[in-house]
Amino acid sequence: MTTTDSGPPPVVSSVDGERLAAPQPAPRRSPRRRRPTGGLTPYALLVPASIVLAAIVGWPLVQLLVTSMQEFGRAQVFGAPPEWVWFDNYVSVLTDPAFYAVLGRSLVFAAACVVITMLLGTLIALLLQRLPKGFRLLLSLGLLLAWAMPPLSATIVWGWMFDTDYGVVNSVLVNAFGLEQYTQHSWLIEPLSFFLVAGVIIVWGAVPFVAFALYAGLTQVPDEVLEAAQLDGAGGFSRFRLIVFPYLKPIFLITTILQIIWDLKVFTQIFALQDIGGIREQTNTLGVYIYQVSIAGGDFGTGGAIAVITAIILMSISLYYVRQTVKEEEL
Repeated sequence: MTTTDSGPPPVVSSVDGERLAAPQPAPRRSPRRRRPTGGLTPYALLVPASIVLAAIVGWPLVQLLVTSMQEFGRAQVFGAPPEWVWFDNYVSVLTDPAFYAVLGRSLVFAAACVVITMLLGTLIALLLQRLPKGFRLLLSLGLLLAWAMPPLSATIVWGWMFDTDYGVVNSVLVNAFGLEQYTQHSWLIEPLSFFLVAGVIIVWGAVPFVAFALYAGLTQVPDEVLEAAQLDGAGGFSRFRLIVFPYLKPIFLITTILQIIWDLKVFTQIFALQDIGGIREQTNTLGVYIYQVSIAGGDFGTGGAIAVITAIILMSISLYYVRQTVKEEEL
């Protein structure tokens, strides 16, 4: 014989003959999914921008993929029909030791530039927050001038500063510090010093963007929270690590993504310094290597394959950081 649970037994009331029963729980309703506010309007507003991006970015990417699977040289530029080789160009690139040398050099150089840029940008942003108004304006103008200078112009100016015979860097090292070994020293002939000069130029032009972005984020950190932490005995580094950095973490992620993309595909500074005095075979990065294989060498198919591999690497790095940003927003 089975029994059914009819709820808790009735309780005797203080009134004679009256019994009280506990209220029965209301049946649970299945949760309804909320509809996004605005309906289809947000998606409709994205349609024009999506069409423009598809035309400007999507179509060239399709052409690049097609070219990377063809034997496309100078003859094809002048009208000869290309021959489909499918993945032969990718196999040729991925089995070439020169490609891995350029890739490793580019990754190490980009990582060093990104770390130094983010560190200096953070320090300058903190300095902007503490400076008086007049000095802050002066420093901001200097950063804007450095940021606004075209990369080619900046490379030429820095190339003059590191010139072998008349460069101010050699002159200061010899006359001010007595380092006679830097008399007519060639900074661009050796790969290590070449990338030192290139790194100075790239970091010099990239620090203003990071500094301004982080300074804008610093203005949103609540002062009362920092003051409370200071009263509790937290030092400057502890306040930055425990309070400021969590507030600025999305900005750090975005600026880091952009710096990785820009520094990994840098072209102008490396190419111009090579023209001034660098050895191309020992100082090529991915951007310059793609140009030399495709434009200078006339092998557009292989150059397209290298460009596609580079794009996949950049997209993989970007997707990782985007996922980290999304996870931070969901917490």
